[in-house]
Amino acid sequence: MQPERRNHARTGLSFTVLGLGTAPLANLYRAVPDAEADAIMEAAWEGGVRHFDTAPLYGHGLGETRLGRFLRGRPRDAYILATKVGRVLRAVPEGQGDGAGKWFDVPSRREIYDYSYDGVMRSFEDSLERMGADRVDILHAHDLDVRNHGGSQEALDARLREFVEGGHRALHDLRSQGVIRAIGLGVNEWEPALWLAERADLDVILLAGRWTLLEQGAAPLMEVCRQKGIGVIVGGPYNSGVLAGGEHYDYGGVPVAVAERARRLRAVCDRHGVPLIHAAFRFPLLHPAVVSVIPGSQTRAEMDSNLRAAEAEIPAALWEDLRAEGLLDGGP
Repeated sequence: MQPERRNHARTGLSFTVLGLGTAPLANLYRAVPDAEADAIMEAAWEGGVRHFDTAPLYGHGLGETRLGRFLRGRPRDAYILATKVGRVLRAVPEGQGDGAGKWFDVPSRREIYDYSYDGVMRSFEDSLERMGADRVDILHAHDLDVRNHGGSQEALDARLREFVEGGHRALHDLRSQGVIRAIGLGVNEWEPALWLAERADLDVILLAGRWTLLEQGAAPLMEVCRQKGIGVIVGGPYNSGVLAGGEHYDYGGVPVAVAERARRLRAVCDRHGVPLIHAAFRFPLLHPAVVSVIPGSQTRAEMDSNLRAAEAEIPAALWEDLRAEGLLDGGP
């Protein structure tokens, strides 16, 4: 059975509801051998996945290199390819690169934030070279949020100005030239995304971890996207693993309150005979603005689990019970 698709009127792109995020395949938290990464991507392709997301940040270019190599020779119009801008990678001597303890066995590079016109153009050119591509379907401005800029709203505001005055113009030019089809934004916080959605020309937004079975605080953003025809791609549907039986939440440990909420969610799912991971995957797709969900997979078992979740049918009574118990705060 092939994953269902959602057509996005604004861009003309046809998304498989299950996409593949490649950060885990770029040696995130552990080294993944080339053969293992290839096997996971092959399983995704064989399962019908045709939406692939990467970024220069992922493994300091390793994610783009691996994905580009995998896609080479496959019909170019058969899949959606997305990458990101906002960082320029600079080669440095071994041991002096960023990301120690996060990225393993990756090229030694420094991550330089740059949302200027020239920075976006340079980042995009470097990405095309790493992937062996001549175009991408979606180019996201990456990590325009408080957490990635020192926890300072003032610092984020400066980056937002840099993007609006420079980088966004570069994305617009690239779209006009036909080397990208969609201007995107990839963030972990919904508030900056809402600010940009109301002011900038955006086609799609990749929102990680903020529109999930566990968290629906982004309802104001989702409504603006619905009204403006901005497609929402949901990353991190399992909130870093806690909704898939894992021990992480939002890239860290699981707070007591989050663990209790996850326990209550699981109890309702159990009553309906539905695995929690299936409900977690399907929940974002209830919203009309959502075009695709892109969990990461670092093992073949995780990829197979995501393929099953994408095909799951969830009884309406489950959603009704979650609402009745106050576990869906702002869902559709």
